[in-house]
Amino acid sequence: TLAALLALAFCASLPALLQLTTADRQAALAGLQDADAEVERMVAEYDRRRRLFVDGLNRIGLDTVEPRGAFYAFPDISSTGLSSGEFAERLLREQEVAMIPGDAFGASGEGYVRASIATAYEKLEEALVRIERFVSDL
Repeated sequence: TLAALLALAFCASLPALLQLTTADRQAALAGLQDADAEVERMVAEYDRRRRLFVDGLNRIGLDTVEPRGAFYAFPDISSTGLSSGEFAERLLREQEVAMIPGDAFGASGEGYVRASIATAYEKLEEALVRIERFVSDL
């Protein structure tokens, strides 16, 4: 578990550990013991954001494979007729939504853009509204 890994890393610096007060050690132990629940909560929240965003992009017509273990979506924008650079630049200028052109990750990234889902759920909802408006106006 994460708590066990953190405990091992924490104990690796034993000289620093010996300088801690009893209260410091008890607080650290409590934090490590409660970490799993917080990690599970955040995993569930990022899964919720990922599902919202990927489903929304697919609904708009931008085919997107569900990412596994990443905070990014990589939608296929080739159906728009724009290059990844044009798409990202115009989306930013016209709708104030930032994405990275896929070709920034190599030639095989052309036709895709990268979008982060590491933001608030409500911002992702608004981004989808703006992306849909942008795509429908093309």
